[in-house]
Amino acid sequence: MDWNTLSFFLLASLTLNLIPGPDVVYIVSHSMHGKLSRGLTAALGLGVGYLLHTAAAVLGLSALLLQSAFAFTVVKLLGAVYLVYLGLSALRRAYKGGGALSLKQSAPASHNAFHQGVIVSILNPKVALFFLSFLPQFINLEQANTTQQLLTLGLVFTLLATVVNSSYALLGSWLFSRANRDKLSRIIEGASGGLLLLLAGRLATNQ
Repeated sequence: MDWNTLSFFLLASLTLNLIPGPDVVYIVSHSMHGKLSRGLTAALGLGVGYLLHTAAAVLGLSALLLQSAFAFTVVKLLGAVYLVYLGLSALRRAYKGGGALSLKQSAPASHNAFHQGVIVSILNPKVALFFLSFLPQFINLEQANTTQQLLTLGLVFTLLATVVNSSYALLGSWLFSRANRDKLSRIIEGASGGLLLLLAGRLATNQ
């Protein structure tokens, strides 16, 4: 895997992870209604869940590639469409408001933030769909080590996601408590959604 592909993957991963979603709400809720340590622990729990999704995606996509390179390409194309959908959804929330950061959240019922975070991540079908859509976009089928490529990208994404989620745990309480949290949410979602569409366009032209 060359540096250009990896740097592009890092930019795309950072963009996607910055968009506030259910995981961010879950983490910030722990930080707000408990202690900062609970928010960070929740972020680590979600990270473990991402690792399990990575393993599942690597096994599934590797098996698919062994069966048919054409089917793998179809998965990549469908994944690019899904990324466009995510970008448009972020732009719509930025325009209309009502994003994740603008909602009032109640305290999580469980104090076991780590175990709950793992379960929340594992049982979220959107996470599985995301990994199956996102990782194949950066695979070079001309290289023989496709499984290693998938695993490397999945681990890098999980690490970056955990860092971003931990940052939300640190700053989330401040973001949620501010009167202009809706404006902040719309700025984040608008910028991320626009960049995501640009990234999806580049991915589509590089198929």
